Amino acid sequence: MTRTRTQLKIVATDLAPDAHAPAAGATQRIVDSITAAIAERRLMPGTKLSEQKIGDLFEVSRTVVRQALNQLSRDRLVVLEPARGAFVATPTAEEARDVFEMRAILETAVTKRLCATITDEQIRQLREHLALEGAAVNDAAVPGRTRLLADFHLVLARMLGNEVLTQMLSELLTRSSLIALMHQSSHSAGESHSEHVAIVDAFERRDVKAAVRLVSKHLVNVQHNLNLDPQQVDLAEILNR
Repeated sequence: MTRTRTQLKIVATDLAPDAHAPAAGATQRIVDSITAAIAERRLMPGTKLSEQKIGDLFEVSRTVVRQALNQLSRDRLVVLEPARGAFVATPTAEEARDVFEMRAILETAVTKRLCATITDEQIRQLREHLALEGAAVNDAAVPGRTRLLADFHLVLARMLGNEVLTQMLSELLTRSSLIALMHQSSHSAGESHSEHVAIVDAFERRDVKAAVRLVSKHLVNVQHNLNLDPQQVDLAEILNR
């Protein structure tokens, strides 16, 4: 992965620093900003996160930065290496499979519960989200469409009113963004949007079986298009020896 000197600057673009904010609030701002940059694929796996640079960007002490990095480490978004510092995590193929397995479990449960109780107003809200998705898919701004496509899954979870579930899914979706960067997903934004439309159509019909099947198929398609098992290189064959 290519790392640039400007990558760290993007973590502070959305949330302006406030030198007078309490330490806890400053810590959360850093966590939220780095998490958003990862989710929107603006911050690449393996990028070094300099405590000094982040502290300067947010106008906080290195102690506050360290607290934020520790929290991100607990969320498996950052790796802390002794004597080397903090780096954006680089998920392995095994971790990727685990993440998608957990997503399938959670999102299947969300779909079953929501489809049985969804209201016409919630259907309208989903249609509005799909309209934003469709517009973003045709836009050149990758971060915007990446965020909206991920948020579709969170919108479904939020409609159940379970904040713990929503938080768990949010963390898995952010890790999914890192996985897609690491393993170069070929599942296009257009495909994801079309699959989301089909899922909402099933919700509108209150067809639980179809909704569950479509959500499961969507996750399988995304995972299938990740290069989790790269072909082994046979040097003898390549070099004709």
